[in-house]
Amino acid sequence: MAEPTVSDAERELFGGPLRYDAGWAEHERAWLDLTMLSAIRAMPRLVGGTLRRAWAADRPALLVVAASEVGQGIAAAVGLLAVNAVMHALLGGGEPVDRLHAALPALVAGALVAVVNAGLAGLSTSRAGRLEPLVERIATTEYLEAATAVELEAIEDPEFRRLIDVAQYGAASARRMIGACVAALNGTISLVATAGILTVLHPALLPMLLLIAAPRGWGAMRVAQERYVSVMNWVEHVRAGRLIGNLLTERDAAQEVRIHGVGRYLLEKYRDMAESAEAEQKRLADGKALTELVAAGLSGLAMAGTYGVMLGLILSGHMGLAVAGTAVIAVRTGSASLGALVMNVNQLHEESLYVQDHDRFLVEAARRGIPTTGQDLPERLGRVVLDGVTYRYPDREEPALDGVSLVLPMGSVTAVVGENGSGKSTLMKVLAGLLLPQGGSVRWGGVDLAGLDRSQVFDRVSLLTQDFQRWPVTAALNIRIGRPATRAADAELRPSVDYAGAAPVVAKLPHGLRTLLARMFRGASELSGGEWQKIGLARTHWRTETSAADSVLIVDEPTSALDPEAEIAAFDAIRRLAGPHRAVVLVTHRMSGVRHADTIYVLDRGRLAEQGSHDTLMAARGRYAAMFDTQAAQYAPGPRTGVPHPSAPPVPEPS
Repeated sequence: MAEPTVSDAERELFGGPLRYDAGWAEHERAWLDLTMLSAIRAMPRLVGGTLRRAWAADRPALLVVAASEVGQGIAAAVGLLAVNAVMHALLGGGEPVDRLHAALPALVAGALVAVVNAGLAGLSTSRAGRLEPLVERIATTEYLEAATAVELEAIEDPEFRRLIDVAQYGAASARRMIGACVAALNGTISLVATAGILTVLHPALLPMLLLIAAPRGWGAMRVAQERYVSVMNWVEHVRAGRLIGNLLTERDAAQEVRIHGVGRYLLEKYRDMAESAEAEQKRLADGKALTELVAAGLSGLAMAGTYGVMLGLILSGHMGLAVAGTAVIAVRTGSASLGALVMNVNQLHEESLYVQDHDRFLVEAARRGIPTTGQDLPERLGRVVLDGVTYRYPDREEPALDGVSLVLPMGSVTAVVGENGSGKSTLMKVLAGLLLPQGGSVRWGGVDLAGLDRSQVFDRVSLLTQDFQRWPVTAALNIRIGRPATRAADAELRPSVDYAGAAPVVAKLPHGLRTLLARMFRGASELSGGEWQKIGLARTHWRTETSAADSVLIVDEPTSALDPEAEIAAFDAIRRLAGPHRAVVLVTHRMSGVRHADTIYVLDRGRLAEQGSHDTLMAARGRYAAMFDTQAAQYAPGPRTGVPHPSAPPVPEPS
């Protein structure tokens, strides 16, 4: 494969070429083996996987397809025999009228066979059409189910993200393989029938039939090889082009697109990248044309040779004219069937490469999946303890967490503060069971997290972050999705709405809690950032109040979009969620929100720098006091005076 041209847009926007290394995946060796023989050897395995999905989707439809295709093969053989009988009758001795009368039964039989064949073909097409969407749905469900069941660490792994990218083509390929399987089965049965007839007419014609189709098979396989490798190599480039297009049309970027002139700039880069992709498509098209020209020429030479062999057999007296006429029809029918079979086998092989990506993803996802077994989590935990927790991301040299320990008693409010990059978010992921510590331990009620049923741990965690998911569904479901399996009427959600102070937000919506919160749909509404955070708090309240067991509520920068008055009210509401059977963890830059916490932990570059109450930490005059004083000074009236605290780290201004 030619080295792809790197566009200026790729260099400027993304720092280099967006190409996958052709050797990154195990299946890449397949393009070197993409030959007729390898495709035929792989046929049983490829068809078997497709048939297993089809069998699971609709067994009666699959059986009808198989019976119809066998019936069509038999009909094709009977049709050739009828043609042979007609040729013998017409080319035999006697008067023309007598010869026509002799040929009439065979003609009627041929017509009936054609009608039956058409009916069987229609029946097969109907049932195959039912199977295709079912198989695609099964494959898509497998893909999505596997993707949602892997560890968070896998989702954040670039190599696994690549696998997710390429595996997404597998479901559509699984659907197309149904049609390719049916066509290949039809071609195989028809070819067997035709080959049998040719062998009866004269054995020398059978190898000639194979010579006619062989160049077509070579050409089809070569074109498929080039196309598959190109798709795999350019998949990231295509995704980047789609990303630029989305940036030009999405709502969040609309202001800068217009005011900063970003729209014209990105459009220029989009054209640049599109031209690179078009150059690749031109290369593929030119290569395909040349390959198909060579294949057609070789196939034509083989066809001429076949007719030469037939002429020699006729002249030598080894074949009569009636047999020769039938043989010409059989050769043309057989070559067409074999050519179609080659194309179908090629399609099967090409689609199977994408299905193999899908299957390989399922295997890798299962290997990196969250365990579905483990020890039951006690209903009463007492406390959650993180002891010497260490975690380092694969692409980082320094650990994100280095020997961090903290204790979360039920009924307490704990605050975790620190600069950006100090490890707060990673610590919360470890606490929630989303990441397993690489050193130290996390114990829920005295039981190590690694040995627990993780689904039960997740069920005991409530999460409210600054960028929590704003689901494009109704306001009611945006709240209820905190525990989506628990159905609830609007009246049952009202306590959560009132608790979060979201009643005025809901009141102004045109359909109340039934209002769709997705501006992308007609008739839907959108909320401001502060209004969304109240909906998020209502969701958190709904999730926490529907569980009676000991649990942990993690709140990460919850008030960034609220005004000061609403911020104070939100912090008060969050602190009230702490109870005898619930621990609240606050992660925030807003120091005013953590001063009432029972214990405050200060992180610095992944390490625990300080811990204690607000008063204790202020008296110690360490990092916490410096951060608090710096932020308090920003709200002080008049000009800022005084010398900053000597140990004060850079602290972002409150948003």
